[in-house]
Amino acid sequence: MSGALERPASCGELFGVFTRLALQGFGGVLPVAQRELVERQRWLTNEQFLEMLALGQVLPGPNVVNLALMVGQHFLGVRGALAAMAGMLCVPMITVLVLAAIAAQGQRHPAVAGALRGMGVVSAGLVIATAVRLALPLKRSPLSPIGAATIVAITLLTVGVLRWPLAAVVVGLGGVGFAGAAWRLRAHAARSATHPKEPGDG
Repeated sequence: MSGALERPASCGELFGVFTRLALQGFGGVLPVAQRELVERQRWLTNEQFLEMLALGQVLPGPNVVNLALMVGQHFLGVRGALAAMAGMLCVPMITVLVLAAIAAQGQRHPAVAGALRGMGVVSAGLVIATAVRLALPLKRSPLSPIGAATIVAITLLTVGVLRWPLAAVVVGLGGVGFAGAAWRLRAHAARSATHPKEPGDG
């Protein structure tokens, strides 16, 4: 991403952005979060977004709420964290309660059932598109593109096919990825210390 990053000017802006983000997140907020925070608001780079998302995945609670807390805290401390979380939860909660009451009345209607299935397909497409966009920064991962792709493939196999518990896969493969990245970084640091670049080297 080119150009300098922006930052939220106030807790009110954080609240507004995360409210808008949450209200767009039919079937999942993650695709909208990446577009809103990285591409539209330019508050984070793709790499920063991935780092916060990864941490949010392994912490208790909903991933995107964890992400909102971290983004708010990063810019405006505790006040920012509370504002971002309120934006994620308050207005969407009221909206969902109203829509749930309406859906309960019309869920047996074929048109309503068809609309819900259609939104499910769109949500799946949004998640896939986000995964493709977020895969590009992994080329610069300490694990290397092959190592990162291997962990992704194993995750798909264990969770999607073998139905292993998600928590166990995250902790297990996350530990393997962490150890592999740390080993490669140490090896790179050792090589740099042994063979420092000369002033004229490219």
